[in-house]
Order: sequence, then C-alpha cells, then structure tokens
Amino acid sequence: MHDDFRHPPGDAGAAHSARRTAKDPKGPVLVQGPVEIVLDDGTVARSERFMVALCTCRRSRIYPWCDTSHRPRERAVTPPEDRNPS
Repeated sequence: MHDDFRHPPGDAGAAHSARRTAKDPKGPVLVQGPVEIVLDDGTVARSERFMVALCTCRRSRIYPWCDTSHRPRERAVTPPEDRNPS
C-alpha cells in the first residue's frame, strides 16, 4: 500500500466510508464512486460517477479509466478463406 493512502488517526480522510470494489478477471476493477485516483506523476483523476471502471491493462486511451481496450477485437472484414467464390 502506498503511503499516499494512509491516514493518521483523527485525520479527516479516515472518516470516509469504505468503497466497494469488484475485479473482473478479464477486465477492469469496478469501484463505487465518487473516486479520486492519485496517478504515478502525482496528479489526481476524479470521477463523480456512481460506479467507475479502473483500467488494469494500461491499454486504455483514457487511463486510469477503462475504455474496454482489453477486449479482443473482431475482424471488420471476413478473411478470404471464409468467402464464398462467385
């Protein structure tokens, strides 16, 4: 656990209620919001949504939020071997 998330006794941060989280084995961590995420560079990303999906694969273009980049993509065009000859 990072020191950034620890609160000394009597600190106002300690009074916050616990947040419920759920981990999708093939996807993001879901966190009940609102949430503030402290990023590696020290900046804070905040969301007021009732449920937030946090990226765990780092493929998201809107990191730390999940944009479903972890999902396998389907081909837009049928491969030649599956096409019917005319």
